[in-house]
Amino acid sequence: MKELSVFDIIGPNMIGPSSSHTAGALRIALLAQKMMRGRIVRADFTLYGSFARTYRGHGTDKALAAGILGFGTEDYRIREAFHYAEAQGVACHFHADTDTEVAHPNTVAIDLTDEAGETMRVVGESIGGGAAVIREINGVEIALSGEYNTILIKQMDKPGVLAHITKCLSDYDINIAFTKLYREKKGELAYTIIETDEDIEGAVLRAIAAAPNILSAVRIEM
Repeated sequence: MKELSVFDIIGPNMIGPSSSHTAGALRIALLAQKMMRGRIVRADFTLYGSFARTYRGHGTDKALAAGILGFGTEDYRIREAFHYAEAQGVACHFHADTDTEVAHPNTVAIDLTDEAGETMRVVGESIGGGAAVIREINGVEIALSGEYNTILIKQMDKPGVLAHITKCLSDYDINIAFTKLYREKKGELAYTIIETDEDIEGAVLRAIAAAPNILSAVRIEM
């Protein structure tokens, strides 16, 4: 049986009235922000379930904007997140979808655009106590919590790619605690999520990204 921490019981330190609707929402957006390599200039949020019905009253919209800006759950700037987003040139747009049925009531889809025109779609769930899970990236179903030292690798599903990744980690004496490959279909776009016992340095990411079938390798730190 899972041992419960104080954060599972009373929730995290945070700004806002609800761990699920503020802290968890912020965490989803913060994870999404860390996956983008370029500076984000636009974020379109589609809210589902209870998020769609209560997002203004519970401050979910401000929390999501704050996460895109890289703010933490205890940052008092959350209250003025829209002001800071405007000042930094980040356009935030919100759409409440009360018709689509989703697996979890606290679900949001985030469509991000950076200054180079690169886009990414992330779907996340706020699962309680301020925790969150990313369930989808660009149409590929995944499971990413960002609770550990994590590398997110975007790649083509080709032979030898995973062997290259594990060799790079071995070369830098990094022990893999968990790894999982997610893909659309055989031979096409895939994502590898690796959680490690050690911190991940930039040299490791550059070594991984050097292979021709690696599209990107980013470190996710919370």
